[in-house]
Amino acid sequence: MQKNTSISIVAAIIVALGLLVYFINQPILNNINLGLDLRGGLRVVLEAQEKQGEKITPDTVQKAVGILRNRVDNLGVKETTLYPQGDKRVVIEIAGEKDPEKAVDVLKNTAQLEFWDESGQVLLTGKNLKNAEARMRQDTQMAEVLLEFDKEGAQLFAEATAANVGKPLVIVLDKEIVSAPTVRQPITDGNAVIEGNFTSKEAQDLAVLLRSGALPVTFNVMEKRSIGPTLGADSLEKSVKAGLIGLIAVLIFMIGYYRLPGVVADISLIVYALLVLGTMSLLGAVLTLPGIAGFALSVGMAVDANVIIYERIKEELRLGKTLHSAIDSGFKRAFWTIFDANITTLITAGVLMYFGTGPIKGFAVTLSIGIIASMLVALTFTRYMLVLFGNITKNQKLYGV
Repeated sequence: MQKNTSISIVAAIIVALGLLVYFINQPILNNINLGLDLRGGLRVVLEAQEKQGEKITPDTVQKAVGILRNRVDNLGVKETTLYPQGDKRVVIEIAGEKDPEKAVDVLKNTAQLEFWDESGQVLLTGKNLKNAEARMRQDTQMAEVLLEFDKEGAQLFAEATAANVGKPLVIVLDKEIVSAPTVRQPITDGNAVIEGNFTSKEAQDLAVLLRSGALPVTFNVMEKRSIGPTLGADSLEKSVKAGLIGLIAVLIFMIGYYRLPGVVADISLIVYALLVLGTMSLLGAVLTLPGIAGFALSVGMAVDANVIIYERIKEELRLGKTLHSAIDSGFKRAFWTIFDANITTLITAGVLMYFGTGPIKGFAVTLSIGIIASMLVALTFTRYMLVLFGNITKNQKLYGV
């Protein structure tokens, strides 16, 4: 009964995997964004404009680049290259964005926030802003932006509202009036709300602009053009072909050398690939050529984990242990070896992810996802499948012994 049950479970797993590969493979791949090197994107050159009496310095541009990077991170724009060019210019290259021109418009906004009284006198500016968050009002279902000031800003805002009770307090962004609510009573908790006919996306973009800080200079768009992938279609096609050939070779080798455990390893690799690609699709990760290299490296580590486990199992079988006992001991002996190897690589990937930018970060993200997935699959799914096959046959020759 146990043998028949195991055969049924294995058959069901194989059929389910086949159906998953057939039905969700294409949707997963379609939801993975390609980077600048594989897809191309939009290239924009911004130039800082000098105001009368203000000279633009390299430090000013560097500060602007830092603010723009914060905006990119907060907006969630994927695979963006951003760097200074010369003394006054900043280059932005965006890939994988549905509306890259809109993203650039949001990024280059100066975001100078001011509060005026009804005569136009500035009472408070955005330099004292501590945080800004978008939210939906429950009563009106309208989007608004909640502002939180620092200690100095809270004091200034309290004084401004106390002096203007019954009068409008004009909220101005880049010299354009956003709203002008009437002050009903002094506000002393350091919080304010910007209301307007905002969509949820507009409120979120405004919150990002205010949260990341105002740009120290005004930028004009000097150049805007589409750019092709830095790697040609031939390079991408050859890379994919080489990867497929290598993967097929690994699958054949595992079956030829390890026999039945090799079949388990191949099934586990399919589960692993679905898990990695599915995670990248859900996270909206951008796939670059270095990212593909990270995926290939994590495939190698997944295979290596299986090799370590199978060699340990073979050692236990040669010592005369039963199959199930050998599987249990083999996994216990292999665990810390696999864990140490993967954790050290994961730490390295974490460092690259934290300090790296662009393709380097893409490599680190893909590698990290792959390492975690390979450990989960090797130590859970692979073990379960070996136990099932062990229930079906205990012929040790099929396990390479």
